[in-house]
Amino acid sequence: MEQQSICRTSRNTTSYRTAGPQDGTLIIFIHGWPELSFMWHKQMDYFSNKGYYVVAPDMRGYGNSSVYNRYEDYCMEEIVKDMLQLLQCLNRPNAIWIGHDWGAPVVWSIASHHPEVCRAIANLCVPYYPNGFAPENLIPLVNRDIYPLDSFPAGQWDYQLYYTSHFEEGQKAFEADISRTFRAFMRSGNPAGEGKPGPTATLQQLGGWFGGAGIAPDVPADPAVLTTEDLQEYINAFSKNGFFGPNAWYMNAERNIKYAQQSVNGGVLSLPVLFLHAAYDWICDTLHSKLADPMRTFCTNLREETVYSGHWMVQEKPDDVNRFLENWMQQELGL
Repeated sequence: MEQQSICRTSRNTTSYRTAGPQDGTLIIFIHGWPELSFMWHKQMDYFSNKGYYVVAPDMRGYGNSSVYNRYEDYCMEEIVKDMLQLLQCLNRPNAIWIGHDWGAPVVWSIASHHPEVCRAIANLCVPYYPNGFAPENLIPLVNRDIYPLDSFPAGQWDYQLYYTSHFEEGQKAFEADISRTFRAFMRSGNPAGEGKPGPTATLQQLGGWFGGAGIAPDVPADPAVLTTEDLQEYINAFSKNGFFGPNAWYMNAERNIKYAQQSVNGGVLSLPVLFLHAAYDWICDTLHSKLADPMRTFCTNLREETVYSGHWMVQEKPDDVNRFLENWMQQELGL
């Protein structure tokens, strides 16, 4: 049975969900854009029933956690501080940290700056960039067979540049109809996308999100990744907080690069690491490009597995995700 708790300090408030025995091995699940802690409920159910103590926070800008109105308040250094304070609130010295989407750079940053608080880490979809998760480190790794330089100079990462040039327009488009936004974004993986440019490569060319329409298309929800109950959770939370905070995570490339330079051990991670590729994630396409190469260089105890899903693998293929996580923890940590 999940419980809701609050970690409140002088600098920040983090709302988080817990399940399982408090003396169990601690796993902390970190969500990404534009999600909430409840996205992990199938992992929390599974691992709490196995005797783990599982925790999933709402990250800053989301849900019932602190919301700020400046871009710089969403830089990686501040987010990592939130997670270290959460660990203190839980009265634990370390955890197994697991991240998805933007949650993955958070977990990579915790491990590269504070390895002592990590028993092991696992990340989904977004690999490790020791120089920082930022367009200038991603664009050189683009598959130019799919994204020719003259047509797609930023490759699929054009959308990240659009945030910095048209932030308010992007926010308004997402908030124009929150139900439509989530129904449009949260779709199952489609193998037919292989070898084709993704829609995030043409935002600046087409005038913004959704082909410049200013509102998401009115498509039915994909029940494989977005249940009626989940959609209502998103509508409630994002109607309250909006998209400024979540989108502001993209506005700190320079700060995050500078923070990455402060990592210990030259950014090399020697602790156990699991990475789950999403076979049909055509934005963070780690199987047909060089996007995973820095991770392979800088992680000395790395296991890679492939989930045959789109980006939303936690919802689309929860059993596969749970199985890979469990097998890895058993083999690497003896759990």
